[in-house]
Amino acid sequence: MFKNTIILTYIPLYFLKKTIKSIYLNLNQETMRVLKSLFIILLALTYNSANAQYTEVINSNRPGVSVSAFSVGTNVAQAEIGAFTVSEEHTPLQYKVSGFGIDFSLRYGLLFEELEISLDGVYQNDKVTYNNASVPVEDKRSNFKNFTLGAKYLVYDPYKNAEEAKPNLYSYHANRKFQWKSLIPAVSVYVGANFDTKNNPYTAPDVEGFSPKVMIATQNNFNGGWVFVMNLVKDRIGSEYSDFQYIFTLTHSFTPQWVVFGEAQGIKSDFYADNIFRVGGAYLWTKDFQLDANIAFNTKDTPSVFNIAFGASYRLDFHKDKKIDNGNGNTGKFKKKRKKKNKKDNSDSEGN
Repeated sequence: MFKNTIILTYIPLYFLKKTIKSIYLNLNQETMRVLKSLFIILLALTYNSANAQYTEVINSNRPGVSVSAFSVGTNVAQAEIGAFTVSEEHTPLQYKVSGFGIDFSLRYGLLFEELEISLDGVYQNDKVTYNNASVPVEDKRSNFKNFTLGAKYLVYDPYKNAEEAKPNLYSYHANRKFQWKSLIPAVSVYVGANFDTKNNPYTAPDVEGFSPKVMIATQNNFNGGWVFVMNLVKDRIGSEYSDFQYIFTLTHSFTPQWVVFGEAQGIKSDFYADNIFRVGGAYLWTKDFQLDANIAFNTKDTPSVFNIAFGASYRLDFHKDKKIDNGNGNTGKFKKKRKKKNKKDNSDSEGN
């Protein structure tokens, strides 16, 4: 069992090492300067005192596409995978798109409770049917819409030094009333690198190779099981068609197992612009396994979008809490040593 644990921990780290090395060798000097500056800032932030990000149950970003401010926790390896249908129709240009896709996110808590590395990707396989001619023309496509390696770090946690609010045993309404301090969000920063292949049908013409991606993620936890997540994203920096995105996600847990959510995503670039909405829910099967489903749609016809998605999240939990030194030198063996000493004193007394 111990050997398997070492192997499961080593494999993702070895893969990430090789990928980072490849990125370093292929990025141009200008891009590297940007990434180095951002990485130095990220390292500087690690000198802040740690606050536990680990949770007893799985912390998944699904079923939406937003990213929470918190990490999975050190030595936690997590996989979030989903499959979705593709259905689009462009009325003015008279074409339809139908197919399927797979999205995934491999997350790992590394070194610090606030730090998380991740490998994210979306693969799509579809068929485009052009109906603007006397005879319909079909074109089959397949490629990664995005493939990104990155790191996220929690910069600010409003719950870090605050004691947990104790429940009011005499008032149900007092426990559920709005707390103004909950308006202050947890904030994390993300830095990543995209890899786009040449002649990719899902990207702009000049997008090829490696390009930086940065993001700010915030999270508010409200009473009553409400959580609000906001992402501000600048993607494929340095290309002519660099895009800006915002994602707003609101989730509500009715029970410890059932969660529903609503989400709005805005995309703005010269290559593609859209506003996509998602609704759905998730079910916590066990503390380490979650199932989810959602639908996505927009409100325009250039093109119209309607997708159905199903997914699952699973984690391998190797997390261990750090031992806390309370400053008095008691490591937990104090009582044991004292008992041994008392036993020795008693034997000496009997000998006398």
